[in-house]
Amino acid sequence: MEMISAVKMRRAVANVLATRSYANLAWQMLTDVAKKTNINLHPLLAKRPIKKAAVALIISNRGLAGGFNSRMLVETDALIKKLKSQGAEVEVLINGKRGKKIYQQFGHTIAAEFEKMDMTMKVEEVLPLSNMIVSDYTAEKYDEIYLGYTDFVSAIKQIPTIKKLLPLSTAADAALGAVGEAPAKETVSASAEFLFEPDPANVLNVLLPRLVEVQIYQAVLESDASEHSARMMAMRNASDAAEDMIKELNYNFNKARQSAITQEISEIVGGAAAL
Repeated sequence: MEMISAVKMRRAVANVLATRSYANLAWQMLTDVAKKTNINLHPLLAKRPIKKAAVALIISNRGLAGGFNSRMLVETDALIKKLKSQGAEVEVLINGKRGKKIYQQFGHTIAAEFEKMDMTMKVEEVLPLSNMIVSDYTAEKYDEIYLGYTDFVSAIKQIPTIKKLLPLSTAADAALGAVGEAPAKETVSASAEFLFEPDPANVLNVLLPRLVEVQIYQAVLESDASEHSARMMAMRNASDAAEDMIKELNYNFNKARQSAITQEISEIVGGAAAL
């Protein structure tokens, strides 16, 4: 299992590194547009009083990955409790079978469950989740939407992360940063303006959903790389523990065997002396 996880980890890390720069630049462009654009031009920019929120939780399908799932669940539970303390109703959209524990262990409401691939390779695989998030926020079903995933740093370090995804204007103000990277610095001056062709409404209708989609896709890739890295380390630790156990058992067996041989020799010598 360690070898299989190592192979999957290398593929997942290659995928996440190949798209991280693009996702970061896309998020920076999205936040810049949100800061400098009239929020009335698109519903994804609109900020509303928080009555109902959603958390899109990206997690694994299987266990045997150390604390990968438990840390993400605890982080999500803390966010939901915080939102509920502010008077908001919260639902969870899970991507990954282990996400069901958010209801089983913590009692939080699950609104939808999406199938998660063991290794996400195409952006089309996250479209059902992305489309639901965009459509539900546009329809004012949710007033805020968060994205919960595990950020990949290295094979031995993965960080559970909660990112405010919508509304885009609020997400920009929160300065949460792009997926896989620390919050970016201000890149647009106070006097900067955006020119839209043919017009702002048409451009934003195409651009904003795609940029949200990219962020969700990158978060899934980060989670994949983190999951397989955590599983590889867990299996390596299990292998090392098994080897230590085998050494200890062999030592105890040899000690018992030597004791039995010594006892037999003592009995033979004692019998010979008695004769």
